[in-house]
Amino acid sequence: MVSANELGRFLRMRREAVTPAEVGLPTGPRRRTSGLRRSEVAALAGVSVEYVTRLEQGRDRRPSPQVLSALADALRLTARERTHVYRLTKAADPGFNCRGNVTPARTVRPTVQALLDRLEPTPAVLLNRLSDILAHTAGYERLARAFGLLDSAAPNLARFVFTDGRARSVYPDWDQIADEHVAALKQGPFRADPHTAALADELAAAAGDAFTRRVDTVPGLAKASGIHRLAHPEAGMLRLAYETLELPADDDQRVIVHLPADAATSVALDRLNGQRPQPLRLVAG
Repeated sequence: MVSANELGRFLRMRREAVTPAEVGLPTGPRRRTSGLRRSEVAALAGVSVEYVTRLEQGRDRRPSPQVLSALADALRLTARERTHVYRLTKAADPGFNCRGNVTPARTVRPTVQALLDRLEPTPAVLLNRLSDILAHTAGYERLARAFGLLDSAAPNLARFVFTDGRARSVYPDWDQIADEHVAALKQGPFRADPHTAALADELAAAAGDAFTRRVDTVPGLAKASGIHRLAHPEAGMLRLAYETLELPADDDQRVIVHLPADAATSVALDRLNGQRPQPLRLVAG
């Protein structure tokens, strides 16, 4: 099942991430934190400090829609974050599982495969909710094959990150990568889904504290985009901007597309793909 206080953890982390200036409050010289105080969130949302405390401590996990909306406004939540906190309030019911007992999708719809084909030679990969690699472009294979990600007959990105010793060398920012994979696994019912629970148990046994500590501290909302560094054994250090494309809920799959984030990475990917350097179309970062 979902960790006991996912809603409280998420609200606290968002409170600590919002600066007073973002909500029109002064920043005093005696302030010990860059984020908001509970009293400030309470005032902005029109609730008591005691109630904000109860929510963060997990003593109340079912705020009304009106209170949840007010807190979302106070914390400047995005539309995606608002959806996430709503799901967390539903997940407080131990019988709730938005996916039921549906087996993670492993088939690839023809139009999704056609989309990947159109993306060549861009590195792009199709994952299901367990991070099983279901399909990928040839560009992704040229990127990932060299460091062993695709060695398994049934490759899984989360399993590679947490159980393959090569992952820490490949990802210079391994801690960030590990956080994001735990967040992706926790998005949704997590342990209420038997398939995700089985993978979580496997990773906990194999990786120990490196995995279990993150389950207890990382909120279940993975970043949809960003930049990853990758130490490629053939192409050198790459800075890859990634964009996550969520497919419809019935697919329960996502496409992750990787683009060069700087000129050196663009040239390196062209060489990896056996191409002449192309006109630069970079993602700034």
